[in-house]
Order: sequence, then C-alpha cells, then structure tokens
Amino acid sequence: MHLDVQDLRNFYYRSTLGRAAQTFVRAEMARFWPEAQGLTVAGYGFAAPLLRPYLSDAKRVIGLMPGPQGVMPWPQGMANVSVLCDETRWPIETGHVDRLVVLHGLETSENPSDLLEECFRVLGPGGKAVFIVPHRSGLWSRSDGTPFGYGRPYSQGQLEAQLKRHSFLPERHAHTLYQPPSHKRFWRKTGPFWEKLGRSFSMVLSGGVLMVEASKRVHSPSGPGERVRKPSGLRVLEGLTAPSAEPARKV
Repeated sequence: MHLDVQDLRNFYYRSTLGRAAQTFVRAEMARFWPEAQGLTVAGYGFAAPLLRPYLSDAKRVIGLMPGPQGVMPWPQGMANVSVLCDETRWPIETGHVDRLVVLHGLETSENPSDLLEECFRVLGPGGKAVFIVPHRSGLWSRSDGTPFGYGRPYSQGQLEAQLKRHSFLPERHAHTLYQPPSHKRFWRKTGPFWEKLGRSFSMVLSGGVLMVEASKRVHSPSGPGERVRKPSGLRVLEGLTAPSAEPARKV
C-alpha cells in the first residue's frame, strides 16, 4: 500500500523527526553521488527530499510520484519537475536516465517485479540506481509513526537478490537512521550521537534504513548475426582417414 503524499510531506517537511531522517539519508546519498553534473536524475516514490542537491548542476531532474500515492508540486518556489505516473509505466523514454533514486516506492509496490523492470528500462548504459527501503532488523520498520513502518522491510541479502534477478548489479550499500524513531526531545537532541555510534558499530547495531546502489547490467548480444567461420587446420589430414574417390585416368 502506498502512503498518501500529504502524510509524506508532513513527515519530511513539518516534523523534527522527518527533517532529521531527511538529513541523514541525504548525507548517505551525497557519499554515493556527490554531484550530478550534466546528468539526468530521476526519483520515484517520494524521493523529492533527496533530489534537491542535484537541481543546480544536473541536466534534468524528474520527480515521479505514483498514482495511488498522489503528487505535489515540487520544488517550492521553482519550476515544477514532479509528475504523476503509473507505477509501472513512466513517461520517460527508454535509456534516458543516468541516476535513479527510489524512496518509498519498492517496499510499498504491489508489483515490485514490474517496477524493477521499469527502473531497468529507463536507465541508460552505465546508469545507476539507489534503492532505499526499511531495514528488516531496524527499529524504524517496527514503528507505525514513520513512513518506514509501512510496506515490506528488506534485509540486505533479500534486496540484493531481488535486484540481481532483474539484471541489476549491486555495487555499494549503506545503513543509516540508527537513532530511535521517536519525536521526543531527548532522542532528537542526541540523534547525531546515535548515528555516529551506529556507523562505528555497524556490525552489531542495525540501522533503520537500508540503501543499495546498483548499476544496470547489459548483456552482450547473443542473437543471430553474421558469423565468420575459420577454416580448421586439420583439413590437411582428411585424405589419410577418408580418401576421396577420383576419376580413373585414361591411358
């Protein structure tokens, strides 16, 4: 089930917990993609909070929001780049996206396989995507007070296996949101401490959000085509094993 766009907007832009989540997830995005100079960047689901840093240098930024979720104009005070779309039929030509961010899209989709096929279709050669989902072992997937408490949470192995089945090649991953998903003032003030502690002990602690970067894997063509057949070097021995019949010579 998709969350309503108004609920997502209120969480990320009007609550202290949502603004904190936006800050730390965006910081991990910056480690993956520090810039997007001259690239076409698209986001699906509710990726708007993570796309703003690319507005200044990207060739084009597109915010795709699924119909069941709803759409809102974005960014505020600038020309609108968000568009309402069908979950598995995006208004983008094949191979025209260089970078794709999926946030609150995969885990809430009723057709995840078809969605991943659409992600693969719009990415160009060498294109990369970051899939951001609730982490199965994290606290955030167990709380209904945030958008990460809805849909299907994933472990890293589950997400990477699903991406591989759709011809994506997982390359990097990150965990974030180690702080408790609480609006209480104490947890908000100590949020940076818990994030730093979580990164230091990531083998023991589980972040609430899992991020996996994957590239589009393009297979070499295997269909019909012109083939060059090289002569075998063993043909010089053919006469020894199967001598060919020759017409008799006239005397």
